[in-house]
Amino acid sequence: MDQLALFFSLMLAAVIVVPLAERVNLPSPVLMTLLGGVLALIPQVPNVRIDPDLILPLVLPPLLYAAVQRTSWRQFAANRRAIFLLAVALVFVTTAAVAAVVDAVVPGITLAAAFTLGALVAPPDPVAATAVAGRLGLPRRMISILEGEGLFNDVTAIVLYHVAVEAAVSGHFSVPHALLEFVLSAVVAVAVGLVLGWGANKLMGVVGDPTLQVGLSLLVPFASYALAEELSGSGVLAVLTSGLFLAEYAYAADDVTARLAGNTFWDIVDTLVTGIAFGLIGLELHHVFSVGSGNWGPMTRHAALVVAVVVGVRLLWLLPAAWIARRLHKLRDMDEDIPMTWRETVIMWWSGMRGVASVALALAIPLETHHDGAFPARAELLFIAFAVVLATLVLQGLTLPWLVARLGVSSDIDAEHELEHALAVRAMAAARNRLKEIEQSEPIDEELSEMLHRRAFDLGARISPDIVDEERRESHARRLKRVRSLRRIQDDMMSAARHEVLAARSEPGNDPEVVDRVLRHLDLRSIRGG
Repeated sequence: MDQLALFFSLMLAAVIVVPLAERVNLPSPVLMTLLGGVLALIPQVPNVRIDPDLILPLVLPPLLYAAVQRTSWRQFAANRRAIFLLAVALVFVTTAAVAAVVDAVVPGITLAAAFTLGALVAPPDPVAATAVAGRLGLPRRMISILEGEGLFNDVTAIVLYHVAVEAAVSGHFSVPHALLEFVLSAVVAVAVGLVLGWGANKLMGVVGDPTLQVGLSLLVPFASYALAEELSGSGVLAVLTSGLFLAEYAYAADDVTARLAGNTFWDIVDTLVTGIAFGLIGLELHHVFSVGSGNWGPMTRHAALVVAVVVGVRLLWLLPAAWIARRLHKLRDMDEDIPMTWRETVIMWWSGMRGVASVALALAIPLETHHDGAFPARAELLFIAFAVVLATLVLQGLTLPWLVARLGVSSDIDAEHELEHALAVRAMAAARNRLKEIEQSEPIDEELSEMLHRRAFDLGARISPDIVDEERRESHARRLKRVRSLRRIQDDMMSAARHEVLAARSEPGNDPEVVDRVLRHLDLRSIRGG
């Protein structure tokens, strides 16, 4: 099996693992990691040969961009305090704690190298956390916090990592210089992200075609990452900024086809790239075996100690941080997403799995310093990093569903229904108001007007049936039954039309391009309701 066949196998496995994970009630990233680990043990499967410098720019941009599409800038702004405590402060604390322990127990290591390890194991993986936690029926506010933490902690950790690596390689470290580099990296990244986001938004309006718009959206995260890194900025933060901008402004309200195509496309990209990324984590087990050969005892003890520090620091930080957030929430009555009980805090603690970023940063540790010496304790740092990733991802990922069920944490169905009801009322009111404006500006037949008013009412009632009062519920149910019957018959008619056009595609003399154009027209009419 060559490298190309291996990657296609991982993509195929990613497609198969998603429904399989739902059947066995296990997180798909964990199953992909285990599958990669099994493949790593098969002699016929080759070792993965990817330049470590390419892993982050190839894997992180599409994953982060896909995650950003599920949120908004306003959500980040509302949750800035919780995100700061988790994504920035906790990364700093974890980095310092790991560095102190490693510097004390690992022989031959420098403080800068210890900080390098601390930075690369500090950030919980955004993809793993949301992929695992998002399917467990947790409260939406917890998913929002995990998404915000996951998207911002990579920014903090990667900047810290680069500062620590530079200090380890050059032998020089300056706190003012490091702080200046941190600030400049963020400023450059935000500027690049905003410029590219604005430019991409304008280009999408120019190209018009949904296919070209989706293709352009694929280029944006890679361009944001590459340009920001070229200008000494944070590529991750640039992707985050451009993604948030486009999530707000990319598609107009009536760009139905482009929005549906974009959402479908990014769901596919998210599934395939996530599968490859976590499969690669398992495949990289051969690094662990080769590095630990002949020195298993000390390395295993050091790795276990770092795993305990990483997991323990998160709990010790979250308990008081969550309590403070709840106190401030009560005092200021601010609209933000925070863990409301100790049970939710425990779930957030156990959701801190490490993943793709940690592996990529570990593999990117330089081989040598500027003084022609080997990077201090590089082999042991690699071993410890992989041990932390595997221990947190597999152990926590497999046990998180059990812990959620044990603690009885579930989504706030009533709050979601209330929001859904409020949005249904707003949508119905907007449709009715627009209809009244049209009636005032142009004559409409009375029978047609009555039908349109019913449709405006049905628009809200289909989203939230609670809108319908008891007296009108029976009438609405009969009308909805007729509408569903009409839609079913229309669907059958459109299906017959599509089958006939598809059959014509294989007939001699028919131009396939013309046939596909007609078929696309029928498909669009089906999406828009016939």
